[in-house]
This record gives sequence, structure tokens and C-alpha cells, in this order.
Amino acid sequence: MELAPEQAGFSASRLDWITDHVNHNYIEPQKIAGCQVLVSRHGHPAYFKSFGLMDIERDKLMADDAIFRIYSMSKPITSIALMQLYERGYFQLNDPVHRVVPEWRNHKVWVSGEGEDMETKAPDQPMTFRHVLSHSGGLTYGGTNHPVDKVYKANKIRRDKNETLSTFMQKLADVPLRYEPGQQWLYSYSTDVCGGLVEAISGQPFDEYLNEHIFEPLGMSDTSFHVAKENKDRLTANYNRNPDKTLELIDDPENSPYLKKPSFFSGGGGLTGTTADYYRFCEMLRRGGDLGGERIVGPKTLEMMHMNHLKDGSDLSKMALGAFSETPYDGVGFGLGFAMTLNQVSAGGVGIGDYYWGGAASTIFWVDPKEDLIVVFMTQLMPSATFNFRGQLKNIIYGAML
Repeated sequence: MELAPEQAGFSASRLDWITDHVNHNYIEPQKIAGCQVLVSRHGHPAYFKSFGLMDIERDKLMADDAIFRIYSMSKPITSIALMQLYERGYFQLNDPVHRVVPEWRNHKVWVSGEGEDMETKAPDQPMTFRHVLSHSGGLTYGGTNHPVDKVYKANKIRRDKNETLSTFMQKLADVPLRYEPGQQWLYSYSTDVCGGLVEAISGQPFDEYLNEHIFEPLGMSDTSFHVAKENKDRLTANYNRNPDKTLELIDDPENSPYLKKPSFFSGGGGLTGTTADYYRFCEMLRRGGDLGGERIVGPKTLEMMHMNHLKDGSDLSKMALGAFSETPYDGVGFGLGFAMTLNQVSAGGVGIGDYYWGGAASTIFWVDPKEDLIVVFMTQLMPSATFNFRGQLKNIIYGAML
């Protein structure tokens, strides 16, 4: 990859502070195994570097074409896929989801109690396509001890190896909603639902739909729900940070479940891919939905997707239930598949109007339309809240702009 920092509007020496920062603070003290950082502006890659190891146990250096588990960075891709069908006239944002999934017509909202004593009511409005695209429909991830999440556990609602999108959608018909649709925000299975809706509306298996309508047109040849046998040597190891600050291997690339095609195509967290592939996806976003003459989504649709769709224009600090997410809440809104910075002062960092998300293994990206900027960061460290890679990289990258 040919780099042109000055042409991209950066001081090369200041941008190289990324190298010092990552090496000194993360690689040398072994806080992470390795990572990649890509910075591009005005369509010119300005910085790309692979750091450290992709597999500590085998002492393998991080390869430029390493394959990462991108987890929730699957969500923006899935959201684009559903909005492609919006552009074909299949639904309106305010249409109820039960138009496509009739069983969801009978959803109830939790009021109080649990088990046999649980009280529910009919929702004031049904869950809409806007709600599932923006995590504001009343779904959860089923991961707490809240009475609603106990129903998720009892009904075995999870992205399981024996599950399919169709059976998953049917199971969700029988759980109460955590809150009134549109009234709050909760990180949830919503984007997996978006994948199920793509499958139901298009009539194609979700993985085939993504290949035909996004990955092949964009040349994202290494992005998939599983890693092909011939690419196994490129799959990174995934690590957990223990309480004693050591790294523990939690997914060995030699026997990773990602080496087999799953039955459940998780649009919320199931994809693997390379930095180069995700950069192509982001470059399509930066260009308003087109890359190399392949129109993926219309510019007006994309613009609407990274507007704030939370009630009354509120930020997440006012709307969110719980702390589990891939973003801080102050000064941050949420659209149709992306978070965005609404207020630099409240958020405590530059980049107003940028839109972004991250993944459970600490991967991040953002697109800044005002600065014509793309940043992609890949590593494999769980949990994602361990280090504030986004904030630190923002400080350096915006500080390096000429």
C-alpha cells in the first residue's frame, strides 16, 4: 500500500506518533499481542502499519493480510444490507417489523415482576424497522439478571451453533420487550434481527446476500462468516485480558470455530475480515455509497443512516439502559447502524459528525465526512472496554492534520 501522508493533509512526523504510542504503550509491555492501524484522508492512505504478533503461542509476526474477528463491526455492514432493500421499496422506516415477521404482532412490554408474576402490556406502538436499526425497539442481549433477560435464557435465545436466523426470529416472538419501542436505547440482538429481515425479504440466505450485494462488488474477498481452509494460517489468535493483566488465549486459530461454516449468520457479530477489506467498506461510505463504479447504497440514504435517530435528538447518556456498548454515551447519538459524535465538548474529543462502531475484540473504525477521513484499527483483545484505543488514536490523528 503506497502511503502519502502529506498528500492526505498530514504531518508525516506527527502521524508517526502512532508508531511510538502503540509500540511503547501496548506492544513492548505486552498489553496486546499485536494490531494494525490504517489512516486515510481524501482517498489517500496516509498511514498503515502492522505491529507485534498475530499469534503469541507460535511467535507469528502480524501479517499485513491477517484475518480478524470483527464481531460488532459486522453491524454497519448488516445495516447497509437492510437499507439496500429499503431503497428497493420493500419497507418504510416506520413500518412495523411484524409486516415481515407476523408472529411479532403479539409482542408485549415488560412492566414489573418476573416468572409467573411478570406483568406485561401491549406496546404503545409496535417495533419498527427504524427501531431495530437503531437498537431502540425493546430487545436485549439477554445477558443480565433482569426478569426479561431471564426469559431470554429460559428460551435459549442465543447465537448458537445449532440455531438459524429463522428459528432465532421465531424464538424472539415469545419474549417480552424490555421497554416501550422508541423510548430508550439498549445494545441488543437488534442487528441480528436486521440480518434475519434481509434473509426474509430477499429470499436469499444472509451470507449469500452479503456476498452478492456487498462483498463481491466491493472486492472484500476475505470477509466472511468463516475462514476458508486455505486461509487458516492468516487467522489471528484471540486473547482475553486477565485480572492480573496477563493475556489468555481464548480462540486458537488452529482449531477456531471460525474455521467451519456456521448455521447462524450473525449480522450483529459473526464476520471475519482484513483491515484492507474493511477499509474498502469504509471508503465506499466516505464516497457516499459508491466505490469503483459499484453503487452499494444511495448517498441520501447513507446520509440519513448517520443522522441521530434517538427520540427528540437526545444523546445516549439520556437514552441508554445499561453500560454495555461499543461507545461512551456523553455527546454521542445513534442512527441506523452507526453511532456518531453530536457534541465534541460533551464527548471530550474532536471529530463532530464522525460515525463509527467497534467490535468485542477491541477493533474500531470511524468515518469523518467533514475531514474526509477514515481510520481502521484491528486487534484481538477482549473485552473491548479494556483500553480507549479510539480516544487515543483520535488525539494523535487529528493533532497530525495540517
